[in-house]
Amino acid sequence: MENQKETHLLMETSKGNITVKLYNETPQHRDNFIKLAQEGFYEGTLFHRVIKNFMIQGGDPESKGAPAGKMLGTGDTGYTLPAEFVYPQYFHKKGVLSAARQGDEVNPERRSSGCQFYIVTGQVYTPSQVAGMENQLNQMKLKTAFDTLARQHMKEIYKMRKANDMTGLQQLQDQLIAEAQAQVAGEAPFKFTPEQMEAYTTVGGTPHLDNQYTVFGEVTEGMEVVEAIQEVKTNRADRPEEDVVIRKVTVLE
Repeated sequence: MENQKETHLLMETSKGNITVKLYNETPQHRDNFIKLAQEGFYEGTLFHRVIKNFMIQGGDPESKGAPAGKMLGTGDTGYTLPAEFVYPQYFHKKGVLSAARQGDEVNPERRSSGCQFYIVTGQVYTPSQVAGMENQLNQMKLKTAFDTLARQHMKEIYKMRKANDMTGLQQLQDQLIAEAQAQVAGEAPFKFTPEQMEAYTTVGGTPHLDNQYTVFGEVTEGMEVVEAIQEVKTNRADRPEEDVVIRKVTVLE
């Protein structure tokens, strides 16, 4: 797979041209994006959600010719794609192309939208901020372990609550905390790779999205256009007040 040639596409927008390459390690996202581009799917769609120092999002078919004020972001192809996380090799550094998706509560498998995508702009973090994020992620791992254990004892918890058995509840909580800590202690703590540390403290990105959304490509030319798009004035729904149109997406090779 390493020797397979990477596909590049030219995205012509009303703000200028952006060239992206697609990763071969995410074949379903790669092939789907190529197919949509060749069908002219993206022609006339908008960058409908723009958040400075975060990302620019496009690909909603309902954004074509959408009147001012129309809420966008729910249009799709009628299908989703399975998550293709190639982590930590590919992560949310500035300039990567990633697939949008619905939230975990309705999409626990983190399947991607069949058409909507975003390009990361993000921000630069200090080494201490990145270390703080590592600590938060490790705390979250502990909380997830505790919540999973608590769900296994829900009948017992409800029974104690009904009986107003506060002592029993406290003892069970202490027991579950100890079990969660023992479980997490047996795992290696989360740490960003040297490549992530370097990227997030120099060019920037959105580290909190790592391993949550499929990263399937990156900008190779025209990052200044992405920068210009993130600077546009937007309304309260993060839609640009003046439409930023994707005129055409062409497969170059």
